[in-house]
Amino acid sequence: MVLGNVRKVDFHCDVLSKLLEDPTLSFIQDDQRKLDVTLPRLKQAESVFQTFAVYVPERTDKTMVPILQSIDLFYRKVLSAPEMTFIRTAGDVKALQRKPGAIGAMLSLEGADGLQGDLAMLRILFALGVRAAGLTWNHANWGADGVLEHRGGGLTKKGRAFVEECNRLGILLDVSHLSDRAFWDMLQATVKPVIASHSNSRSLCPHPRNLTDEQIKALLAAGGLIGVTFVPQFVSSRVPAEIADVLRHVERICEFGGERQLMFGSDFDGIDRYVNDLTHPGEVHRLLDALLAKYPEALVKSFFEENALSFLSMHLPR
Repeated sequence: MVLGNVRKVDFHCDVLSKLLEDPTLSFIQDDQRKLDVTLPRLKQAESVFQTFAVYVPERTDKTMVPILQSIDLFYRKVLSAPEMTFIRTAGDVKALQRKPGAIGAMLSLEGADGLQGDLAMLRILFALGVRAAGLTWNHANWGADGVLEHRGGGLTKKGRAFVEECNRLGILLDVSHLSDRAFWDMLQATVKPVIASHSNSRSLCPHPRNLTDEQIKALLAAGGLIGVTFVPQFVSSRVPAEIADVLRHVERICEFGGERQLMFGSDFDGIDRYVNDLTHPGEVHRLLDALLAKYPEALVKSFFEENALSFLSMHLPR
């Protein structure tokens, strides 16, 4: 069974990182199949919105230069497609929903190392259109410890200032890569709901990048949004991971009352292994079919589209 008119929102992909490493790749038409997320595949998936992460690979200098280069690639190689609509405001989201065939494109920052603690750089990124930000990747930087940093530190003084400035500007805060202590510090420091753009349940799959039951409950209680991800090692400890395993994470979040705060954050182009039968946007219909076998049509539509777009309409700048 396939539900018509279910447009797809994906809150995390790493296309820009691949374009940064190889600017000859084409998002608009990738004949060599070196990208998971391309315009033809987004159309195939009936996508309505895609977040493009600015992630600077670890071997690259941690300065503003590769961040700005990534944003330049977004403007030149993604927004150059007439179907792609830049999302910066709540008004943009509402207009998107009235444009048949349009696909919203939002910029997020995955790791703020390159800002080097200077909030003027954050304000520049906001002016360029960045509307979500994760303070760390997996390791430590000037603002906080990431989830794989062994000491497990929380937010620094500059990290707390970063949270305050994001709140003031209207940049969504993303907790997906924070250490456990930094997660709790951020929830205490922010005055606005946060997102976990691409994280699953740690109680189902014990990877440190996943969220504990207590974290999921706290994020939901604070009005936040959680994106179930397709990263195989975050989905299941067994190999290969299956779509049925992804469903278990959806079920877990729903058990905590999160059915209206759940979305998807694929991490396509940031992974080199895949859940079986879920290797690019054009295959997301298989997940849709599996969800329709368990949940009402209206709820499945909220998972894929309405929850995320409603959240953006409420929390992006006016």
